[in-house]
Amino acid sequence: MMGAARRIAEFLAERDQVMVITGAGCSTGSGIDDYRDREGRWKRVQPIQHQDFMASIDARRRYWARSMLGWPVIAAAKPNAAHRALADLERLGRVQRLVTQNVDGLHQQAGSKVVIDLHGRLDRVRCMSCARLSSRRLLQTRLIALNPSIAERQFRSAPDGDADVELPELHAIHVPDCERCGGVLKPDVVFYGDSVPKSVVAEAYSATEAADALLIVGSSLMVFSSFRFCRRAHDLRRPMAAVNLGKTRADEWFTAKVEADCTEVLPAVVRHLEDSCQRQTVK
Repeated sequence: MMGAARRIAEFLAERDQVMVITGAGCSTGSGIDDYRDREGRWKRVQPIQHQDFMASIDARRRYWARSMLGWPVIAAAKPNAAHRALADLERLGRVQRLVTQNVDGLHQQAGSKVVIDLHGRLDRVRCMSCARLSSRRLLQTRLIALNPSIAERQFRSAPDGDADVELPELHAIHVPDCERCGGVLKPDVVFYGDSVPKSVVAEAYSATEAADALLIVGSSLMVFSSFRFCRRAHDLRRPMAAVNLGKTRADEWFTAKVEADCTEVLPAVVRHLEDSCQRQTVK
């Protein structure tokens, strides 16, 4: 493990404009399930599609009933050692930008201040008619009040605040509307089949072009929304490294890759860099 951490530390020590891309593997240590196995294959049924959610009241009933059960897992999650280490790397002046595919907000909780939430935030709810943003915690109170019998069901947690559970007849599930205009409420995240907002993509591309290197943490990069920034970095001849359990879509481009748990590797990387800084100060 120390040798693996040293490789990443040496990669970072030579650069001070690093952009980090994180994925679900960065949050599994916080008790949040991921979607893919080590070969990048789906581990379960694919998440809800944007078009289905918007077109079907039954799809929305199913989504919000499952979310009502799964949301507390997200709400209770705390940053793990990988989140804290990335915040430390920012403090040490190594990480200039962090692009995350995750929607749990744990990087910000850990102290990272330069985060681009590529796929949005699960702790916010957006009205698809008037664009009003509101708190997911407040919506949880409304969901439980409207569906008390579902709140008592046994379930198995699933990625991104979802839940695997047997539901009653869908027509019996009540979904709150926007309190301002009566519009459809949707979590403020990018569902599969939808597009990342152009302004967010532009911000991430700008960060990629300003970076002198990329570090991938806990992501297979199978989703194009994040892989495109690696492709841009490759075109610009920026070096890239990764800490990820399993294959990624950009393996052939990495200068260094460590297949290990990021919650173990990244804290060791921070210690290596801090020790190096101390030795240079003594000199």
